[in-house]
Amino acid sequence: MESTENSKAGRWAGIIMHWMVVLFMLFDGVIKFIKPEPVIRTTIGELGYKDHHIIVHGLSALLPLILFVIPRTRILGAVLLTAHLGGAVASHLRIDSPLFSHTFFPVYVGILMWGSVWLRNEGFRHLFPFVRSKR
Repeated sequence: MESTENSKAGRWAGIIMHWMVVLFMLFDGVIKFIKPEPVIRTTIGELGYKDHHIIVHGLSALLPLILFVIPRTRILGAVLLTAHLGGAVASHLRIDSPLFSHTFFPVYVGILMWGSVWLRNEGFRHLFPFVRSKR
């Protein structure tokens, strides 16, 4: 029987990963409401969205983020943020953005997000265990 207990280092790693995701998504969502010139140029000029879509992008980042920060709704928030990040991958894929730096960046954020959930939630570790072979 595998132990699913988490070490103190694993818990801290989960906390750090969690806050990296929170801070990035908070910045990404808030900057959409501020609308500096680089955001407008990238969203409209490069990604092909219209100006009124910028606020929608900000909301679709911040509302699930609120759920992700609240411990009781963390998994729902992670699922909804995964959908948002998937849309970002699709947007970058559509315009042939560089693969590893732009297109896959939302995937990296998703890995950090779900890794933080896995490291901090024992029930989630039971649901998705990593099994080591016994030698």
